[in-house]
Amino acid sequence: MRDENVQFLDPGELVDADLRLVLRERRSADPVRGYVPAYLFDMVRDGTGQVMGYISLRIGHSEYIERYAGHIGYRVEPLHRGRHYAERATRLLLPLAKAHGLRPLWITVTPDNLPSRRTCERLGCEMVEIVDLPPDTEMYAMGERQKCRYRLDL
Repeated sequence: MRDENVQFLDPGELVDADLRLVLRERRSADPVRGYVPAYLFDMVRDGTGQVMGYISLRIGHSEYIERYAGHIGYRVEPLHRGRHYAERATRLLLPLAKAHGLRPLWITVTPDNLPSRRTCERLGCEMVEIVDLPPDTEMYAMGERQKCRYRLDL
């Protein structure tokens, strides 16, 4: 798949009990930085509009995405952790990932992020390896040194 030719799709309604994903932005690729096109969603408590975090779906392929950043990225605000929102939000995005041909889907987490590692396990991901981050990446500049690479076959 050539990332500059990616067509964004209508994600439809993405709701699971009290969790709703609200599309905030569609981001274009940035080949210089290794970034691919992406959707960015807010995780919103349905009925209240309270933002509990965010999740992104990166819809292309590059070494940077598949080895270091992953196709899925998320953050749940501390007040809302422990309710499996990251897992539930990821499950809501799997049909969209599948529609974009993301087979396999890669999720990366820092080795010491045990809640995210458990999220990957609950999703049925296979931990493939732990890789060292190249010193020229933004993640390295922010203090990260390694990523666990999880593979999910859709």
